[in-house]
Amino acid sequence: MRFLSLTLRKTAMVVAAAGLLGCAAPDPMGEAQIPMGDFALGFNIVVADNMQQVPPSRDATPEEWIAVLSSEIDRRFGSYEGEKLYHIALSIDAYSLAPPGIPVLLSPKSVLVVSANVWDDAAGVKLHDAPNQITVFEGASPDTVFGSGFTRNGEEQMQILARNAAKRVQAWMLENPQWFGIDPDAANAALEGLDVPPDPLAEVDPVAPEAREATADVASDSPTVPPIPRPGP
Repeated sequence: MRFLSLTLRKTAMVVAAAGLLGCAAPDPMGEAQIPMGDFALGFNIVVADNMQQVPPSRDATPEEWIAVLSSEIDRRFGSYEGEKLYHIALSIDAYSLAPPGIPVLLSPKSVLVVSANVWDDAAGVKLHDAPNQITVFEGASPDTVFGSGFTRNGEEQMQILARNAAKRVQAWMLENPQWFGIDPDAANAALEGLDVPPDPLAEVDPVAPEAREATADVASDSPTVPPIPRPGP
């Protein structure tokens, strides 16, 4: 829990000072499919056992978050027909859904923090050591200049955050093309096409080396996803 508390501190600072970071992802069903090598989606698992709300925020239940994030993972990855199954498992760490704020002076931004894991079904192993923690914002548009709490309801905010998170998961996967037998040059070209903004938490370091040390311990301190059974024939 030490790592999670540090993450929440950093997330709260970013929410307060986010401005107009990032951009809302379009519906992946309307985009050209990015080559993903051997990849085919096996299990799509989302858990929210340790999810925390970062104020100021609208309320959302774990069940609501699980439903919307699972849906967006399916929309982004469900149509791939590679020769190997891979499982995507996400743990929702924290969120903030912007309520109506004070224009210009206080326009809170929506944010979602998840820890991502990818499993190789045939090998029965996770493809990395520590979960990859991903932070995404709802994004900037003319509708969100004064805070999206004025122009979007909670369901709309959640869908955009989940869609952006799924996009960031794909970017992370493309950064590791060897997992899926993707040509590195093709993976780099695909990453450029995704146009993914940098992680905003990378620019916030309120606890300096302590936060970096805690990040190194994420595998033991952060919420974990249980072993994933293999699908049947």
